[in-house]
Amino acid sequence: MNACLVAPAELGHLITIMIMAVALGMDAFSLGIGIGMKGIRLLHVLRLSLLISLFHILMPLIGFYTGQYVSSFLGQITSYVAGGLLLALGAHMIFNALRPGESNFMDHRTFAGTMIFAVSVSIDSFSVGVTLGMFKSDLWLTVIAFGICGFVMSMVGLLIGRRVSRNLGEYGEAVGGAILLAFGMLFIF
Repeated sequence: MNACLVAPAELGHLITIMIMAVALGMDAFSLGIGIGMKGIRLLHVLRLSLLISLFHILMPLIGFYTGQYVSSFLGQITSYVAGGLLLALGAHMIFNALRPGESNFMDHRTFAGTMIFAVSVSIDSFSVGVTLGMFKSDLWLTVIAFGICGFVMSMVGLLIGRRVSRNLGEYGEAVGGAILLAFGMLFIF
């Protein structure tokens, strides 16, 4: 009889973890579409998705160990930082699409560009990690679920954006930049 009472609670806990993982992965999915519209090779899709997955694991762990006493302060700062990074990346993409020539600054193919993108879509995981200590949850199960969802959703977003960019041609990068600008503004406001 006790096993029946525990199973629904464990199932509810697992569903809660999956909902949080999908919610955190939505940023990676949405922003992946924007980056994918810039035009991206399959190798870069895999590399970027793996890096996002790693950050979706590390950021909650760092947040968890940072402590709950700073969660309200850090929650607002992380939103501004993520929004600022996305605004800069989106503006740069639009600028590059409208001018001839190619620039490597904040290019998703460079180390700096890859890191900026991965951190910007994973920084909200840090805030979630700060509050994870309030739940009686399996921390490792939670962060692994975050990592898997971050990987899958960023890969799907990047592949969709890549596919759409072929149809939009030279305007794909500008449209992708506009999408990143919009998400950056959502983070800030």
